[in-house]
Amino acid sequence: MKALLVLALGSFCASAMAAEVADVSAEQIPVEQYSYSQHLDIAKVISMTEVPNVCEVVPARMTYEDSQGQKHILEYRVMGNGCSNG
Repeated sequence: MKALLVLALGSFCASAMAAEVADVSAEQIPVEQYSYSQHLDIAKVISMTEVPNVCEVVPARMTYEDSQGQKHILEYRVMGNGCSNG
């Protein structure tokens, strides 16, 4: 009886984890390209990519929530951190 209970609980946990993975993969957020004329509604920054140590313009991304709680991924261009004046 205990083995059956353990098996049932294990099966339930596996199903719950599979449902969580499905929810995360279903939440595919499209990447928006930034333009200077764009109005941004940023309520909370979730993450930003690291700017590489190169001396050139590179793409960067910011994931954020707007004031409605919607998640967005914004791609923009930045100058790398690898330039020096010497």
